[in-house]
Amino acid sequence: MLKQIINQDEESEAGNAKGNENGGANDKFKSKGSSSGAFGASKNILSSDVEIKGKLRFSRDLIIDGRIDGEVNSEGDLTVGENAQIIGDIKTRSVVIFGKVQGNITVTDRCELKQNAQLNGDVTASKLAIEEGASFLGSSTVGAPSSLKTPANSAPIQGDSTPKSDGHT
Repeated sequence: MLKQIINQDEESEAGNAKGNENGGANDKFKSKGSSSGAFGASKNILSSDVEIKGKLRFSRDLIIDGRIDGEVNSEGDLTVGENAQIIGDIKTRSVVIFGKVQGNITVTDRCELKQNAQLNGDVTASKLAIEEGASFLGSSTVGAPSSLKTPANSAPIQGDSTPKSDGHT
């Protein structure tokens, strides 16, 4: 799955499997058709053996396939890989989830839950897409940024962990 996310071609992987005298570990992550930079067009990757406890901040795009225990903040796009597990709130421009997230998600653009994604938390986004087979336990607030503001007569989203039965899920 990670190959699909970063557009890795099988030829470059096969070439690197034969061995590279210079160590070239980063070469196997080159994007298709890209001749610039080891990771293509500014995609940062945290592989499945990475575990982070604390706040994570990044400025561009990030693919997480490891474990994060803490808050994730960015102006960029986040991809949560199929092996990833995030325990904490996510605040980014957009997020695509293939793995597991336990926490609230606030994005200014789009939140996508892919087929085997598991989300236990509330979502606030301009757009929300949930594929068949995804698991979502929480409430959602979807719409243009001006309509995402909490009305004065309703309870705030943050800190409210009680299940809501108002039919807006």
